[in-house]
Amino acid sequence: MNRKTLGCLFELLETLLLTLVLFLVVQLFVAQPYQVRQTSMENTLMPDQFVLVDKLSPRFDDYHRGDIIVFTPPAGAAEDTAGTPFVKRVIGIGGDLVDIHGGHVYVNGNQSSEAYVFDNQTTDMPDKGTKTWQLASDQLFVMGDHRQDSVDSRDFGPIAKSSVIGRAWLRYWPLSQMGLITTAKQLPAASGSPAPSKAP
Repeated sequence: MNRKTLGCLFELLETLLLTLVLFLVVQLFVAQPYQVRQTSMENTLMPDQFVLVDKLSPRFDDYHRGDIIVFTPPAGAAEDTAGTPFVKRVIGIGGDLVDIHGGHVYVNGNQSSEAYVFDNQTTDMPDKGTKTWQLASDQLFVMGDHRQDSVDSRDFGPIAKSSVIGRAWLRYWPLSQMGLITTAKQLPAASGSPAPSKAP
């Protein structure tokens, strides 16, 4: 093998190595592809769609109510036995008081406006009862938009922010549905109807 051919091979190897390093850096710190596998976010996200998960912006812009996030499920979560990350919507953030009763969600005493919920479903606890969670500063309360087909914080409680992989921000497949994923940041805890008093 002559020196010119050897030089070309080294240059090709160097290019491939640099491409691999850049790919790994982007996937670890900037963005990561994710395939939706569950039905719990219908009709916002459908099974087999692909989204790009933003891992960079949460480092300087914390998670908000209404964000759609991808996270590692807590041990014992039964929605997917293959260890696939979950995709859900953020309903409560650190410091919030989340209360579910009467088929509705209340955040800090105010009924949440949730136009994104699948087929106008009500939000109920698995046992049809009521429950309240006070979130710590490092916790998020998450639920699927398809409330009757979602294993979420109603089942396993708030999740740690450290378990979040990132925000789902771009749907890139199928191409016919490509576009930015709009979040419901118009879901302030201070708006909506006050929670009715519960019977003793």
